[in-house]
Amino acid sequence: MKIIAIVSAKGGVGKTTVAANLSTAFNHSGQTVLAVDIDPQNALRFHLGIDPNTINGISRATLSNQNWREACFKNPAGIYTLPYGSVNEQDRHAFERHLEAHPDWLLTQLQALKLGDDDLVVLDTPPGPSIYMRQVLSVAHMVIIVTLADAASYATLPMMEGLMQTYCTGRPGFVDYAVVINQLDLSRQLSQDVSQVMRANFGERVVGLIRHDQAVCEALAFDQSVLDYDTRCQATRDFLACAQQVMARLRLFEPQQ
Repeated sequence: MKIIAIVSAKGGVGKTTVAANLSTAFNHSGQTVLAVDIDPQNALRFHLGIDPNTINGISRATLSNQNWREACFKNPAGIYTLPYGSVNEQDRHAFERHLEAHPDWLLTQLQALKLGDDDLVVLDTPPGPSIYMRQVLSVAHMVIIVTLADAASYATLPMMEGLMQTYCTGRPGFVDYAVVINQLDLSRQLSQDVSQVMRANFGERVVGLIRHDQAVCEALAFDQSVLDYDTRCQATRDFLACAQQVMARLRLFEPQQ
């Protein structure tokens, strides 16, 4: 399996939207995809058509020593999805204590699924440093940092680079990190300027420019990815192009298991 982590330094950048739509784009290209929500907000399911009333997920499965396969759903597009699950505050704290005590928790659980070598695992994480992000960064073959083309987001990127240096660089199996600039509004001069600076600084690491598109919000209202909602809109084309860039980088740098 190839593990792709979707991360961000701050909330409000559309990280979960990117995770869901990239998962769908990989699926459209013929890949078997498992999308795993490791964010207590438990929002990934809304983008992938999972019944919003379901309470099952990785948190509840872990606390009850349940196999993750029993908590996995397959959405109408064929993407396998593991929600975070609905838990109360007491159980969430117990779950997080379990993650602190078992730093190999995520890798052990993913290996137990016995996925194929070419299957893709897409991990959605809460924004900013956390026990969840540490778990994810310790296993990911590729990390995608989601950001906006604004000054506040740009200012957080050095912190994210520091996390890559701490948890990823030099680790066996790690390919590289990349940047996706989301909700890019080319009608605003500031967005153009900041995106140009980001592309100048990160070069080929910028694997996606996702233009602002109202269809993304409309798709969520119908519990769909934008790729399933509107196959011809700008955001769909952008996500498909981004997925191709990510897959090309993974093929170029095959991780050593």
